[in-house]
Amino acid sequence: MYNLPEGADEGGFLDWRLNHHQNANAALPGVLRTDFAKVVKAWPDQAVPRFRFATILEWPDVEAFERAFYAPSVQAELLENIKRLGEHEYSICEILTSSDNVEDAQS
Repeated sequence: MYNLPEGADEGGFLDWRLNHHQNANAALPGVLRTDFAKVVKAWPDQAVPRFRFATILEWPDVEAFERAFYAPSVQAELLENIKRLGEHEYSICEILTSSDNVEDAQS
């Protein structure tokens, strides 16, 4: 999750993030899914969101993540890309359980 630095061109950032960077994330070895989101609210209702954007990448397991994410070329690009960001936090999570509740669109 991250913010842009003060005075950053958000439109220019979004153009880069929604195109080049989204494709680069999706092309990382083993990535099953990648999402990019704009944080629009926080909870409870009076809370102020700490971050403006969130990126989520999903790998099939921790080992696949580590092989891809910690590759020297990926780390070098990551360090370069971080220069575009303000405050940021990378949380690395291991999914312990998951549920899909997809309803039939015709219902």
